[in-house]
Amino acid sequence: MFTRQTHSFHLVDPSPWPFLGSIAALTATFGGVLKMHGYLPGIFLLKWGMCLLVLIAAYWWSNVIREGTLEGQHTLKVKKGLMLGVLLFIVSEVMFFFAFFFAFFYVSISPSQVLGGIWPPFLFDTLNAFEVPFLNTIILLTSGASITVAHESIIGGSKSNAVLSLIVTIFLAIVFTSLQGLEYLTSPFSISDSVYGSAFFMATGFHGFHVFIGTLFISVCLYRLYYNHFTIEHHAGFEAAAWYWHFVDVVWLFLFISIYWWGS
Repeated sequence: MFTRQTHSFHLVDPSPWPFLGSIAALTATFGGVLKMHGYLPGIFLLKWGMCLLVLIAAYWWSNVIREGTLEGQHTLKVKKGLMLGVLLFIVSEVMFFFAFFFAFFYVSISPSQVLGGIWPPFLFDTLNAFEVPFLNTIILLTSGASITVAHESIIGGSKSNAVLSLIVTIFLAIVFTSLQGLEYLTSPFSISDSVYGSAFFMATGFHGFHVFIGTLFISVCLYRLYYNHFTIEHHAGFEAAAWYWHFVDVVWLFLFISIYWWGS
């Protein structure tokens, strides 16, 4: 039996998920480090740590969904706090990509003699920016437009249009990831080929990981939309996914212009 909310703040019940999540993340980190140093138990710890992290995240987020939908705990003030947290999270991600871009421009604007004093490095075969990368740019920008249409449809009370727009967004995201995977498989260089390969695969790969996480985020929103978890006034979960996806779009534009086009 749920009690009626008598104030505009949410006093969270005691939860085991933060502690268990930190243990799972630490286990996966230890496993990854051990695997990189050639210790056989490392892969075991890495797999179990990641599996536990996924399960804990799923249960934790289901609790948050229950609090917002069934219990009605997410008032306007709580929503503002949640969206502020999402905004700060995105700002922290901007700092990650700033480091990658800084490293790329640092080595490209003033290349060392080891690289032949030129950029890209001497006799280095780069990718054509106006083939798969340009196609992926169009795909990702189109997905940004479709998720905006879904947002407007939710605000306008059109569930069918919102569902269709989210399906289109997820389809485009899967196509983007598939094309980038194909690009990696056919790339003439690898992450171990000079600082160019390291900077390229670190920046684009980290962005690809964000696309994957964003795709899962939007898929959960599609599930929640289908089961009427979102209303015209209350759809903070979807807004968070839309903000995250637009952030992914903007970062890709910088990647395409700086690394694929200018850098090659």
